[in-house]
Amino acid sequence: MIDLDVLRVFCGPDGGGGNPLGVVRDGAAVPDAASRAALAAELGFSETVFLDDAARGTVDIHTPSTRLPFAGHPLVGLAWLLRSLGRPPRTLRPPAGAVEVGFEGDLTWVRGLAEWVPARTTRRHASAAEVDALPAPPPGEGWLYAWAWQDEAAGVVRARAFPRRGDRIAEDEATGAAAMLLTHELGRPLDIRQGTGSQILTRLHPDGSIAVGGRVRRGTP
Repeated sequence: MIDLDVLRVFCGPDGGGGNPLGVVRDGAAVPDAASRAALAAELGFSETVFLDDAARGTVDIHTPSTRLPFAGHPLVGLAWLLRSLGRPPRTLRPPAGAVEVGFEGDLTWVRGLAEWVPARTTRRHASAAEVDALPAPPPGEGWLYAWAWQDEAAGVVRARAFPRRGDRIAEDEATGAAAMLLTHELGRPLDIRQGTGSQILTRLHPDGSIAVGGRVRRGTP
């Protein structure tokens, strides 16, 4: 038996929305890459994260079809879960590098580099309504982050994410790595409203790193 925690990451202010995440706190229970890939595919969440070394914060992240060097929503979710268990981490270590963790009220933050984000395209649209009208997924190939200003002066963005990698995820409800990339491209902090009710907050730091933060709840929508 594998103990699995299921969370929703980047929930909206009302607790709705959020991207489902599977967390295997005992990575040794699923020791090899093939078994982890099979479990992630079976669960069908956008990502499943395996905690391999709780003391160091070493983690392994899988989508239903691939392994990722970095992803925002699994790291935010895992950090929140460990804090809820009385073990708040200062650092998590996916393959891309050391990720600083922070907590502010009901927000959990992780901080990394835009260069860690796997290749994807950000595409600006003329209005939030135009983003809302997109089919899931839009025609084309490759990872797409479609966005528009909802309130440019306030830094509020409407976004939707489409992995388009041939697995069961036609649309990603909330995507920390893409939010980090868009923040890097625009050069300003953002309040991103993604999917059906999710919220992702971002910050830029003087050293060039970018933080992504949000709320986490247990369970699926």
